[in-house]
Amino acid sequence: MRGAQKRAVNAEELGGPLFNRHEGLPALSDLFVRPEGVRTMPVDSALTGGAAAAAEGFADTVRRIGAGELAFPLPGSGRTAERFAALSSVAEAGLCTARLVEGHVDAVAIRAELGEPSPPPGERWGVWAAEPPGEGLTAVRDGSVWMLNGLKQYCSGAHSCTHALVTAREGEVRRLFAVRVGEVGCRPLEGTWQAVGMAGSDTPGVQFSDVPAHLIGGPEAYVRRPGFWHGGIGVAACWYGGAVAASRVLREAAAGRAEPHTDAHLGAVDVQLYAAAALLEQAADEIDADPYDERGGARLRAMRVRAFVESVCRDVLDHVGRATGAGPLCHDAAHARTVADLSVYIRQHHAERDLAALGAHLARPEGEL
Repeated sequence: MRGAQKRAVNAEELGGPLFNRHEGLPALSDLFVRPEGVRTMPVDSALTGGAAAAAEGFADTVRRIGAGELAFPLPGSGRTAERFAALSSVAEAGLCTARLVEGHVDAVAIRAELGEPSPPPGERWGVWAAEPPGEGLTAVRDGSVWMLNGLKQYCSGAHSCTHALVTAREGEVRRLFAVRVGEVGCRPLEGTWQAVGMAGSDTPGVQFSDVPAHLIGGPEAYVRRPGFWHGGIGVAACWYGGAVAASRVLREAAAGRAEPHTDAHLGAVDVQLYAAAALLEQAADEIDADPYDERGGARLRAMRVRAFVESVCRDVLDHVGRATGAGPLCHDAAHARTVADLSVYIRQHHAERDLAALGAHLARPEGEL
């Protein structure tokens, strides 16, 4: 990326600006080495399998951030390209861990944007802001204390986060709160996360019963800030990293024997990944040039980038599957997991609904999305 030092991820990796890793970031195999001297709360021992592995990777990455060994610069800091590259690097290693890490660094950015201090080392934060139909979370002020009640769905890292930023409704107004996940009354609902893809992200519903909360910002502060849109592109950087990981078996197949159809699929994948990398880099430059969105382009930029990267991920999965067949899906557990995880993760983009919102914004920019 421009403005950042680089070193190659792998001499045989596909091309593109984001395929280079910045100096100071560890090799993927080093991401989960436990650093010394940073205290943290233990991960819930009830987690098993992929969720336990993702949670441990999450905890180790946050420890490295606290120890100054890893950096995720704030959006708009002049180093947004480094932030996106770091997110894509974690996603290449594992999408479930990346989902948790992205939530933590997004929470750090949100707190900074809204005037809150950076979390101390050892705390692991999530952002629980999904508001699907059904019972939601309500906020009631009791004197000087806010209390949260209700069900919050899609709470990634429910068993591994120590704290979370949570949206809740006070009447018709949405507000943002910080909560301690270990508070009495904050209870993950077992059995509410039945996913196969992204199973390790540990994203159940969480029941809140009179949970004290710290108010952050004013009404609608969570969505009425430029960083809301900048953060959405950070998620797309994670999708991109997953697509890079999914493409590896195709490169290996093409390198193993000369076959024109495999080569054609590889060429198509390379074009798509290169374009996605270039667009993420351009978006990072635009964010750094206008971090407070004084030109009003943050929403449109985020909608465009997310839509394009999501389509690239779908195309990569399609090309890789058609080129390599069922073999890697049946015999390569890591590849099968990446395909399943990425297929679920990109559904944070709402397909035609989000494209319709983009078209409406282009056609009627003064109207409501």
